[in-house]
Amino acid sequence: MATKIAAAAKARGLSLNIGLNSVGGAHYGGWTGPLAACEFDAKDMGALATGRGMKATVLLTKDGTRAKVLSALRAAAKTLVKGDFFFLTYSGHGGQVPDVSGEEADKLDETWCLYDGQLIDDELYLELGKFATGVRILVLSDSCHSGTVVRAGPPALGTPTPELRSKMMPPSVAMRTYEAHKAFYDKLQMDVAKAEGGPDDKAEPDEVLATLTVSTRLTKIAKRFKPRAILISGCQDNQSSYDGAHNGAFTGRLLTVWNRGNFDGNYATFHAHIKSGMPAIQTPNLFTMGPVATFLKQKPFAV
Repeated sequence: MATKIAAAAKARGLSLNIGLNSVGGAHYGGWTGPLAACEFDAKDMGALATGRGMKATVLLTKDGTRAKVLSALRAAAKTLVKGDFFFLTYSGHGGQVPDVSGEEADKLDETWCLYDGQLIDDELYLELGKFATGVRILVLSDSCHSGTVVRAGPPALGTPTPELRSKMMPPSVAMRTYEAHKAFYDKLQMDVAKAEGGPDDKAEPDEVLATLTVSTRLTKIAKRFKPRAILISGCQDNQSSYDGAHNGAFTGRLLTVWNRGNFDGNYATFHAHIKSGMPAIQTPNLFTMGPVATFLKQKPFAV
């Protein structure tokens, strides 16, 4: 009987690992944004997850659609309960759309460039907020948060090596894509704003995913966020994340630090070790939501 109770109480782990080496030109005005290592990143993250006892779903390039990603997120949210673990990774281009639901008229929302359309940060935050109280969520985003790049000025000084390609969708492509699908993206944002109770109580997901700035708004987000989330992005919001031949720069460094599970430390030291080995042009960032004090002290990827 005791064994059965212990088995029933054992935490479950699910993983969703997304990697796009290109996007569909039909949605992006003919731009396909070829990259080299994003599928490798997703496969490696999926293998890591499986090795840690999680059930992994890996979506590569043409399978990395809005419908499949949202379906997987929602299925995980319905399945996992307090104490369970959800591991979400994305490797691909980061984009931007004008914010039509926030307080600043010239604000830009960050996006993940999925195969047939962008996933807006507003949507991602809303989906993560649907997970049950006490679920542990780890998000690793090896992409650019290019909306904030535009607001903050030019990227940091530094010339990447020739084999590294920026994961920022060109601003001209971003604006053409938005103008071609304006009604679609505007409705997505307004639907999220409505679901969250209007602009005054609206989450600021791009800040959640890409900055450590402490503000009253972020404090409100953290207080009402039911699960416990650790989010690590591949770069600061005035930088770019870079692709490589075999892994993205961020993912490659992460795997080196992880050292096939031989890393001895917690999430805080894990982030610090990753950050310390990155070039000045790309500095991984960290943000947390919810009561994560205990979560941060755990060994990375522990179900």
